[in-house]
Amino acid sequence: MHVSTKSLPVGLSIVSIVCFNFASYVGNGLPLAVLPGHVLNTLGFGTTMAGLVIGLQYLTTLLSRPLAGQLADRFGAKRTVMTGLTVLTGSGLLTALAIVLPASPWVSLTLLMAGRILQGISSALISTPSCTWAIGLHGPSRTAQVMSWNGIAAYGGTAIGAPLGVLIRDHLGLAGIGIGITLLGFMPLLFAQTRRPAPLLPGMRLPFRRVFMAVLPNGLAVACSSAGFGSLTAFVALYFDSLGWENAAYCLSAFGVAFIFARLTSPNVLSRFGGYRVVTVCMAVQTLGLLLVWLAPSPLVAILGSALTGLGVSWVYPGLAVETLARTPEANRNSALSTLSLFFDLAVGLAGPVMGLVVSGFGLAQVFFCSALLSATGLLVVLCIQRHPAAKPIR
Repeated sequence: MHVSTKSLPVGLSIVSIVCFNFASYVGNGLPLAVLPGHVLNTLGFGTTMAGLVIGLQYLTTLLSRPLAGQLADRFGAKRTVMTGLTVLTGSGLLTALAIVLPASPWVSLTLLMAGRILQGISSALISTPSCTWAIGLHGPSRTAQVMSWNGIAAYGGTAIGAPLGVLIRDHLGLAGIGIGITLLGFMPLLFAQTRRPAPLLPGMRLPFRRVFMAVLPNGLAVACSSAGFGSLTAFVALYFDSLGWENAAYCLSAFGVAFIFARLTSPNVLSRFGGYRVVTVCMAVQTLGLLLVWLAPSPLVAILGSALTGLGVSWVYPGLAVETLARTPEANRNSALSTLSLFFDLAVGLAGPVMGLVVSGFGLAQVFFCSALLSATGLLVVLCIQRHPAAKPIR
């Protein structure tokens, strides 16, 4: 039985769909702080294997993005999200089995890795289709509002997931992590069945290659912005330590608070000024924030720079998503947004190893200078797109 979302206020209706992404990101965060220690100390494997267990999920999400978009375009966003929640449930069960089954370390590791692969697939099937499901119900004019709430769900879920995972491990044991992931898939799956599906739009389904090339300019801008976020999360603690400063965690807190503050206090900014104009201002602010972190004479200035970076990042993805959808046939919008998310995944995933090379050659501070240069490059890309806009939508 479907509950009509028309009887709900628009904002609440959007949240009732985007909440599936929140559940997914909480589930993604649960194992982050606890599985590496289990692989190292209990199973007896090295740091490389511990890193692989964590990184495998993100690699799988990256590879699954195109397929998730095509499935949602062909079969509908609701069915795709429900499939993702089912896969997330299976991931939790495999994770719990890896802990409780009396087996060899290799069997446990194999089950853990299988669970991580399923979790990566589920993330791709849930994240973008949740957005297009809400957009399909309320129309493209609500794209910015959907993206705003989706970003809050994603960052909020990640922030909650990791400490919650530690709490669950301390009180229920490591198997509780698997049970928690299972519940985060199964309970929302029951709720999803009550939500009304968005209409499946007619039209030609374009091949991924053509969608990718059309999204490429906006995707490059997303990647340039996202690399700064990835660098900040990966290296700010080491940067503070190298300078003898304390409270590096406040940088990440300042980033998150500023990000959410911008989303909540300016919900109509894209509809008033347009995606590219907002993104231009945001990337300039982000560049300034990263330069402040680089040049900071004190922890307080670095924290201020992190806050400015969060303000800048806040509307980059939604702004570029709005412009991408405006140039995409409705029948292919899932594929287009999944492709845009692909650039975000690539940038955040590559920020650690690439900036690690910068650290080895030039020092920790130069990570933030390079990130500022990338942000400025993204700003130039957006200005170039504005000067030479696409003459017509994707065909």
